[in-house]
Amino acid sequence: MHVAMLLYPRLTQLDLTGPFEVFKRMPGVTVDLVWKSLDPVEDASGLRLLPSATFETCPKADILFVPGGPGQIELMADVETLAFLGRLAAEAEWVTSVCTGSLVLAAAGLITGRRATCHWTSIDQLALFGVEPVAERVVFDGNVVTGAGVTSGIDFALALSARLFSEAAARRAELSMEYDPAPPFHGGSPATADAATLQAVRSGIADFLARRLKASEAAALALVPHP
Repeated sequence: MHVAMLLYPRLTQLDLTGPFEVFKRMPGVTVDLVWKSLDPVEDASGLRLLPSATFETCPKADILFVPGGPGQIELMADVETLAFLGRLAAEAEWVTSVCTGSLVLAAAGLITGRRATCHWTSIDQLALFGVEPVAERVVFDGNVVTGAGVTSGIDFALALSARLFSEAAARRAELSMEYDPAPPFHGGSPATADAATLQAVRSGIADFLARRLKASEAAALALVPHP
């Protein structure tokens, strides 16, 4: 089974590396990190990652995966990237994302009419593309599977792996990774965070979210429905 994971500038690396860790623990799986060139790619915090395939050399994928991150804003207007995603999705068995990667899939016209999730700060923007927003950690809709924000990437990959391989295989991966979350603070979602923390986070990224919304609106207007 081949997994093609989009790697792009200013992504959130945990969106990518969480699922990568899970998929690489499944039997017979090969994973490519794919970008326009093989040059190192910096994530939003400066971590450098190396692509293993380009848009031209990437083989057919059983699973197409798109992570999120600040660089997703520019990606929604990147014709070359959107076309690449469309080509791979046409033959992929599964079209997937984590965090705001679902907005990129939406901009490519790949999840129109589907149910999907996204990071809680931007989930409402899915509706601009004719996608039904679902505020859940992992959402399955046919062959489309989406994970919510950042850390949900591990949940997403374990849930999909259980479907594709077996629950036993996913359980073994979960245990070998010691994935047993016990966060030090009960407030990792807007439903559980205290009002002051929630307001501080919203205020701190208000300008950025306005930029993302503007980009989503432009991408939705430019969207040509995908056959």
